[in-house]
Amino acid sequence: MPAPQLLVLFGSQTGTAQDVAERVGREARRRRLGCRVQALDSYAVANLIREPLVVFVCATTGQGDPPDNMKNFWRFIFRKNLPSTSLCQMDFAVLGLGDSSYAKFNFVAKKLHRRLLQLGASALLPICLGDDQHELGPDATIDPWLGDLWEKVLELYPVPTDLPVIPHGVPLPSKFTLQFLPEAPNPSSKESCLAISDSLGPPSESQPFLAPMVTNQRVTGPSHFQDVRLIEFDITDSGISFAAGDVVLIQPSNSAAHIQQFCHVLGLDPSQCFVLQPREPDVPCPPGLPQPCSVWQLVSQYLDLASVPRRSFFELLACLSPHELEREKLLELSSAQGQEDLCEYCSRPRRTILEVLCDFPHTAGAIPPDYLLDLIPQIRPRAFSIASSLLVHPRRLQILVAVVQYQTRLKEPRRGLCSSWLASLDPKKGPVQVPLWVRPGGLAFPETPDTPVIMVGPGTGVAPFRAAVQERVAQGQTGNFLFFGCRWRDQDFYWGDEWQELEKRGCLTLVTAFSREQGQKVYVQHRLRELGPLVWELLDHRGACFYLAGNAKYMPTDVMEALMSIFQEEGGLSHPNAATYLARLQRTLRFQTETWA
Repeated sequence: MPAPQLLVLFGSQTGTAQDVAERVGREARRRRLGCRVQALDSYAVANLIREPLVVFVCATTGQGDPPDNMKNFWRFIFRKNLPSTSLCQMDFAVLGLGDSSYAKFNFVAKKLHRRLLQLGASALLPICLGDDQHELGPDATIDPWLGDLWEKVLELYPVPTDLPVIPHGVPLPSKFTLQFLPEAPNPSSKESCLAISDSLGPPSESQPFLAPMVTNQRVTGPSHFQDVRLIEFDITDSGISFAAGDVVLIQPSNSAAHIQQFCHVLGLDPSQCFVLQPREPDVPCPPGLPQPCSVWQLVSQYLDLASVPRRSFFELLACLSPHELEREKLLELSSAQGQEDLCEYCSRPRRTILEVLCDFPHTAGAIPPDYLLDLIPQIRPRAFSIASSLLVHPRRLQILVAVVQYQTRLKEPRRGLCSSWLASLDPKKGPVQVPLWVRPGGLAFPETPDTPVIMVGPGTGVAPFRAAVQERVAQGQTGNFLFFGCRWRDQDFYWGDEWQELEKRGCLTLVTAFSREQGQKVYVQHRLRELGPLVWELLDHRGACFYLAGNAKYMPTDVMEALMSIFQEEGGLSHPNAATYLARLQRTLRFQTETWA
């Protein structure tokens, strides 16, 4: 009996689950097993009843939520009317990726595993719980689990003995071939390949809107340590509409200097054009790339040169290296034993793909162009909370962007790809267009006019609340309570004049925490505790909704602790009852958060 096709389905938010899923696919092919790797939402879920062998790789995001590219699958698989024998022909395994510092560690993977069993599927082996907090990262759990998986799969579906395993030092065929053209098809090879075509429906990832940038203004004081920008786009005739709490996704590009450096190190001609051909008939071409495409377009808008490479990058690079010393080092960094060295070389100092290629020049210069899309991940869109309301700024969309720049032990400062790219664009010097689209965010505001809202938004976390306050005030909704925190009143008090004007008009109650303006630091959680009676009155007697947005590191925990103490002191609840009260607020969506790392 021939071995069935293995199907690997992934739900990935940041790309880690996709990387792991592709690793499973590569290891299957090395063992001569047919394999397809797909994002969960791009797979026709009704076909699952006919799949004999499936590995699910899924991350957990936010407060135990599924990633965006598996939300439709998630809704389908939890339908109550699915028969308990739906998946009785399926053998499956679930590999989860999470972070044990969060309460809902690997919640999505655990829940999916239970649900597949309820639908009659058979688990090949216990669930794998990858943990970012482990000193060697999720691989510490994944490596031995995959060993067990292949043992189990090959026991059930043995491969013919005349087909030996393809050893790790031998590269698998590339997914695509780049067929170079003798001359450029037209002179516009450097133009954006993301130009919009006539399409139905609002802009999306596969068809973004090229929004003209109207303003790009620094809103922190000149002496402030951080450059924060208020950026406005013109969305006239885009088909885009949004409400408070929604987010805009922006597709950034690499800098011209990085593109030139990359092409130099790899010996590529940026003006040369090619046609991309998949090797396998069922593999689609990447949606963002035009056909034909120039090397400049590929490198500028698709290859994520500024990302920190994963272990799989070193594995493939070692396979492609013709240089003995460099290959030896690359093999060491990609081995299970070399993970501490890899962490020291790459993850801790945040060394980028481009910098690694410069460190291995003989290898970089020998990379066949066909392997570029296997080696380097795609640039992912970045999400920003929308900071304006269409009721106040029609045909406009505003965002607040903190430009990411920090120092590690490397000489060159680390820079966020998207924020640095946005900061570099200057509409005063000529027209600037940015590819973007909108999707619902994690915050939904009450439609009932008399429901008060408590919004806690320190720093750039205040962005979604500006949209909410503008929207609510325009609709005549009162009961708007904003807790805002920053370092200095005169340096990073975003929209301070606007808030104070609304306060004068009686449309807003503003509570501020300027952390550095007194001897002892004061944060939003301290202000919440000080106003405990008001917070309890709003939540318990007036049915208020509570919103929290900002940095995920310490602030959410500190704010939740402040709420717990308010419930105990003002509401007279015991600690367990206060925890139950908070859980009920979360369950009924009266406590919502939008946080980011």
